[in-house]
Amino acid sequence: MTDVTAMHTSRREHLDGQAVSLLLLCCFFWGFQQVLVKATLPELPPIFQAAVRFVGATILLWLWCRWRGIPLRGTGGTLVPGLLAGALFALEFTCMNIGLQYTTASRLTVFMYTSPFWVALLVPLFVPTERLRPRQWLGLACAFVAVIVALWDGFSQGGAGRTWRGDLLGLAAGLFWGLTTVVIRSTRLSTISAERTLMYQVAVSAATLPALSLALGESWQWQWSSFAATSIALQTVVGAFASYLAWMWLLSRYPATKVSAFVFLTPLFALLFGALWLGETITLQLVVALALVAVGMVLVNRKPSAAKIEN
Repeated sequence: MTDVTAMHTSRREHLDGQAVSLLLLCCFFWGFQQVLVKATLPELPPIFQAAVRFVGATILLWLWCRWRGIPLRGTGGTLVPGLLAGALFALEFTCMNIGLQYTTASRLTVFMYTSPFWVALLVPLFVPTERLRPRQWLGLACAFVAVIVALWDGFSQGGAGRTWRGDLLGLAAGLFWGLTTVVIRSTRLSTISAERTLMYQVAVSAATLPALSLALGESWQWQWSSFAATSIALQTVVGAFASYLAWMWLLSRYPATKVSAFVFLTPLFALLFGALWLGETITLQLVVALALVAVGMVLVNRKPSAAKIEN
């Protein structure tokens, strides 16, 4: 069976239990990873961290494809969009990792996870079936307000005046992430396997980020503490390989707008890990935010009634 045939026979219009479970696991780890990368910065510079994990992820993905017998070549028309998606992916993590030097992990995360808005705005221009209804836009608005509410303390303490560089880089990372999703869903990348789509992204990042790290004058440290080694291992195996492979699989089988809406959970997980790791207080704002996220996710993913479908 070809990639295209497999895609059309396995696509879903709504998120099922399997999709929701995978999305929750991905968001849970991504929230943790933001804090983990920040905690590793005193020992390993930001772009160097990203370069190492994507080189490792490229090797792991190649081994995975060899083991599963998944071809990484074939189906013409994917090279140009694949390289474009890879470049946008590399830019996203460049902005994210550099931004963590200028702002907190939770602040950068809230700006980075504006990506669903870019997806919701742009994907329907290329994939009309993914156009959001007013109720779903309301769900996205609830989720976005939830993120702002959860991080309100950080905004109200004058942090923006000192962290604007990191905030802008976080916004840029969110834009590049959203554009990556748009390229994947609106080109022939949506008709190939998740492994091939991800290979374009991690391979381009593995090829470009080491050169960028050297160009920025970062010091490459190879004598790592046990914490740094564990951090890089988690970032590589769970983050850059397993979670992104799951994300690509989800994008290939479910509506991108509904999948992307779930990323609003990641900043909340980042805030929770910050509280557990750094001893930050969990406030009433966080409880309200969690409730708003729950409402937002229900609105975005609620199936339309039969009567509305007929109309």
